[in-house]
Amino acid sequence: MRRTWSSVLGVVAVAAMLIGINVLAETRLANLQIDLTQQRLFTLSAGTRSVLAGLTEPVTLRLYYSRTLGARIPAYGAYADRVSELLREYARIANGRIKLEFHDPEPFSDTEDRAVAYGLQGVPIDQSGELVFFGLAGTNLLDDERTIGFFQPEREPFLEYDLTRLVHELSSPKLPVVGVMSSLPLDGDPRTMMMMRNTASMGGPGAPYVSMVQLRQSSTVKTVATDTQVIDPEVQVLLVAQAQNLSDATLYAIDQFVMRGGRLMVMVDPHSEAEAAIPSQTGMPPENTASNLPKLFDAWGITFDPANVVGDLKGAWRVRASGTDRAQAVDYVAWFNIRDGINHDDPATADLNQVTVAAAGAIGRKEGAAIEFVPLLTSSAQSGLIPVEAVKTLPDPGKILAGFTPEGGPRVIAARVRGVLKSAFEAPPALAEGQKRPDNFPAHIAQTAVPANLVVVGDSDILADRFWVRVQDFFGQPEATPFSDNGAFVANLVGTLAGGDALIGLRSRGTSQRPFDVVDDMQKRAEAQYRQTEQALQKHLDEVEKQLTELRTGHGSAGAAAQAVITPEQRQAIDDLRRDVADTRTRLRNVQLELRRDISGLENRLRLANIVLVPAVLTILAVLLGLARSRRRARARA
Repeated sequence: MRRTWSSVLGVVAVAAMLIGINVLAETRLANLQIDLTQQRLFTLSAGTRSVLAGLTEPVTLRLYYSRTLGARIPAYGAYADRVSELLREYARIANGRIKLEFHDPEPFSDTEDRAVAYGLQGVPIDQSGELVFFGLAGTNLLDDERTIGFFQPEREPFLEYDLTRLVHELSSPKLPVVGVMSSLPLDGDPRTMMMMRNTASMGGPGAPYVSMVQLRQSSTVKTVATDTQVIDPEVQVLLVAQAQNLSDATLYAIDQFVMRGGRLMVMVDPHSEAEAAIPSQTGMPPENTASNLPKLFDAWGITFDPANVVGDLKGAWRVRASGTDRAQAVDYVAWFNIRDGINHDDPATADLNQVTVAAAGAIGRKEGAAIEFVPLLTSSAQSGLIPVEAVKTLPDPGKILAGFTPEGGPRVIAARVRGVLKSAFEAPPALAEGQKRPDNFPAHIAQTAVPANLVVVGDSDILADRFWVRVQDFFGQPEATPFSDNGAFVANLVGTLAGGDALIGLRSRGTSQRPFDVVDDMQKRAEAQYRQTEQALQKHLDEVEKQLTELRTGHGSAGAAAQAVITPEQRQAIDDLRRDVADTRTRLRNVQLELRRDISGLENRLRLANIVLVPAVLTILAVLLGLARSRRRARARA
């Protein structure tokens, strides 16, 4: 009886201990997390933590997720779980400044109406027309709204970036200020517009570049003169695009803007096709069509080749070239589309499919420079260099193609540059006669206090309409139809720079859908072996069946007549061939079974480990713990 009560009390004590442990874990260890994933999927970056810690006003995030979607397509259910967990982690780190709401927008409900009102995308899941939602709507106290229309699984590597950017924009709803310095008429040419009033709409002669029209939709754009001595402190991002013949005073202004922590996007060019298309006062194309910032680049550890343009056989534009007798189409390797050379690990270029460049120059990292150099656009392995003089005045695409030699491997056309930079100047440069410094001229800074963030592009023609967009008149209104992603390339890069270090530091994080690499490798090896054996057996089977058919039917009419009476030898041969056919088919089935044998064995071992190994380990630990306690009690009694 005593033993029975001891056993009951022991069970009660164990249950009480387990309950106590759960209560303690719930109250004391609720925020304790360990991320054991290989790609640290659930560990937020320092940039995200900085954005969340800097929130000063509440932000409300509403996740609209139709559970029907997850029930029909389980992959979306798993992705929705990850989005929900990440949002809860955001709210935890924000210390109450992020309020979460989770909604299931059922058909014809008020919740569905609110999701539609926020502009979230409803997707039909079947032929009945029922819409499902999987999007996010964020608001702040000023009723500013930011949304993610639909969470696409393909963009899962950038989930943290998209969420952090949404929160950052709600915490700073004011549009970023972007300064633009250029020798090109990016905002339009008033003279041409006056001469051609009827065609001066978007995309017409003298009209603003479509890329600038798009940039103004997401930023407050300020024009910066090419002879300025100080960059306005309000400017967060400075875009220097094909800015020519800059004085040392202006170069110093750009240099000090970067030293003060400003973010810079530079677009230089060995030959600007856009500028070459602008007639001078004499009616002839301008002689100087290049731009470069050698003094700044050299000090910052960046190289740029102004003497050659990059040509590429892969993606080269097909253009009309006038030959000696007739016009013909030829690949103009100096103009080419970049597809495979787009960096899909960078948030700004992750979703781009094609960027077109024209007479672009190659950029690189200076040997020994202590900077981080991340390529964004790269030519293919079929690229080479073309002397800039060959493409400047009335270029002959056929002649250029005939003399083109692809060598030297891929070349970088655009890249991010990050690092602590030193000033290209020891002191403010002397001014020209008659100039004076402005009253707000800042003190000299020798180097950046924190790592600088730059984007350097070796082509300014990315901005030109002719290389990425077609503008057509649609019932009196201009309609721009892009055929390349040049506009998105510029706007996305400026957007990430405007977001600051927090957004620039975010990179792709991988996906939660992890493939079974070991199983895939085993399957590929078995598949290769199976295919070889299968082909040999199938060939043998075809030959045997052909022989069997010949024996049954004979050859020609005489043979057919002869087959009316089958000799014992022929009957034996037919039976042997039939057995050969059956044996060959059996061997084929066995080979197919061998294809799955190793994989099935691995599955069985994994199941055994999950079912037996883990409980066995726990049991062994419990036994060892019990023995240790018994020994301690025995020693205590002794």
